[in-house]
Amino acid sequence: MEQKQARPLTPEEQAEAQKQSVIWQRECFENAQKHLAEKGVIPQTVVEKESRFIAPLVAIWKFKAQNGKSYWVITGRLPTDHAEASAANNAREVLRYFSMQWQMKADQLMQSGAVDKTKADFANLLINRAHGLYELFEKEEMWQNEPT
Repeated sequence: MEQKQARPLTPEEQAEAQKQSVIWQRECFENAQKHLAEKGVIPQTVVEKESRFIAPLVAIWKFKAQNGKSYWVITGRLPTDHAEASAANNAREVLRYFSMQWQMKADQLMQSGAVDKTKADFANLLINRAHGLYELFEKEEMWQNEPT
């Protein structure tokens, strides 16, 4: 099988890619805020220096809320979820945290007795995304510039 050589993007293509990335990031931010609000948490500020974006797969946000607590929120091409900031020290650890949580949730769903197609599909989605998050967590080259 022949592999095509990637050509450099033109300035116009680079500008379009940047524009799409900004749109994606904005959508993820809105989804994260909406998710917290639906859970009764009112976001006050986002901690930009600790938030990370792996476009177009996953965005990891750290929010300070009006209740004085801080939260991690994960959004993107996966279920939106959140945890108190104490669950992980940094964005990389958040990936591992949600990977483990989703595997446990999927297991609980499958063990809960009568599992209909919707529950089974959601459990399989959680497992699939959990594996993907763990693969991202394990990629050392992505995290070389991260504070430990």
